[in-house]
Amino acid sequence: MAKSGGKEQRPRTKAEQRAATLEQILDAAELLFSRHGLNGVTLRDVARKVGVHTSLMHYYFVDKRQLFEAAFARRAGITSNRRMEALERYEREAGDSPTVVGALRAFLDTDLDLYISGGAGWKNFAAFVSQVSNSSEGAAMMDLYFDPVVLKLISVLRKALPGCPDREIFWGYHFVTGALMHTLGNTGRIDRLSGGLCKSDDLAAVKERLASFMAAGLTALCAAHPKNSRARKRLAL
Repeated sequence: MAKSGGKEQRPRTKAEQRAATLEQILDAAELLFSRHGLNGVTLRDVARKVGVHTSLMHYYFVDKRQLFEAAFARRAGITSNRRMEALERYEREAGDSPTVVGALRAFLDTDLDLYISGGAGWKNFAAFVSQVSNSSEGAAMMDLYFDPVVLKLISVLRKALPGCPDREIFWGYHFVTGALMHTLGNTGRIDRLSGGLCKSDDLAAVKERLASFMAAGLTALCAAHPKNSRARKRLAL
């Protein structure tokens, strides 16, 4: 048996070895898909990245599409569930007085925290989500994993913006998620434009600003439509 720190370690079982290989495959696929998308990656590319023969890939996955979906599903459920829990917790705590910025912070900050502190794998997944969100082949996966939590956010925003037409709230969400996905893409463009003043990988700086910025935009969209004095008062806060 191998020793580590003076203690003997039992050999890994075949099941454990297969599980470890699968994780390596998913890590490699996640990285490659995050950079090149579904159509820019082959099973051979992933096998080469892991250091295994291409034939082994077919032991785990029927085809590239199945690998693509498995790599996305591995973390998508985690982030979606975390945001749902954060929104439900915020809704309970806010009671009858939720705010736009409070709802957006529950939705955005919870996600950004994973990418800030979760290590290289979560950073790769962030770029992967950005790729998927802007591709036709990824639309169904976005719907499957993220629609429930997005609709939960919409329901909290309705309470925070009484009298605001649903159309404006949905447009507001569209702009929110667009800014988030562009950020997760980590293109480096803002680094060049700002001469290094801002860094596209500085997610802590994004977290500090994004919810407040988007709350102001949503409030502005709704400001022309309040139906009663309570709505006008809420929008003024």
